[in-house]
Amino acid sequence: MADLERSRREELRWALQEAGLGVVAMTVSRRSVLDPDLGEVNLAYSHRAVDAAAELGTGVVCLGLHRPLTEAQRAAHWFWLEPGASDPLDTDTFERVVTRFREIGRHCADLGLQLSLEIYEDTLLGTVDGALRLLEAIGLDNVGLNPDVANLVRLHRPKEGSWFEDLSRLLPVSNYWHVKNYLVDHDPATGAWSSAPTTLELGVLNYRALLQVALDHGFAGPLCCEHYGGDALGVGATNLAYLRRTLSTKIREVIA
Repeated sequence: MADLERSRREELRWALQEAGLGVVAMTVSRRSVLDPDLGEVNLAYSHRAVDAAAELGTGVVCLGLHRPLTEAQRAAHWFWLEPGASDPLDTDTFERVVTRFREIGRHCADLGLQLSLEIYEDTLLGTVDGALRLLEAIGLDNVGLNPDVANLVRLHRPKEGSWFEDLSRLLPVSNYWHVKNYLVDHDPATGAWSSAPTTLELGVLNYRALLQVALDHGFAGPLCCEHYGGDALGVGATNLAYLRRTLSTKIREVIA
């Protein structure tokens, strides 16, 4: 989106308007500002994305620190079964990403936009503590989190604590949310883990309870239904119906 000519963005905006649609959020994926080779390039791209979002009337721009898929990830049955690039944990790297996200956040604020930072494994946004620390260091009111812990749920790794507790810490400072779910199984006899995409209603994350937590903390950001594999459009429609049904009940409870 950021590299479309202005005339093409205007054409898209017109087409959306004719269809009665809008763009409530724009996600910039796999263009990390910490990429050792393309960090500066991705920073410039992120700024262009912010400008493009403002032109389209978008309210939220979402960035992450995940990098392009490796060859091994592209060849895997599910890309998350192979490790991707990881961020170093030194002080200089942390200060660099704070500076760059703060710069982008201020650009968003100047245009009346929110900036959301996506939870993703093996990055400085890869743990609850890490994401909260980074958000606090950035220190801007219009910068929040995208608490997409499903990116972590699907990994074949042991888990300490509960996903509900993790999201209960993240949702109060979140302004956008990629929602998806996974079936997860663990065989203690062999230590093997497995995961597979499923609908919001059937996976290990209890979205009925999590939506209540979000509402309790005043969450009012957009929800984006994501899914991998099979008929993703059909699953998205199923998830949309589930969200509408569940949220209508929760909102009535909050009003009552």
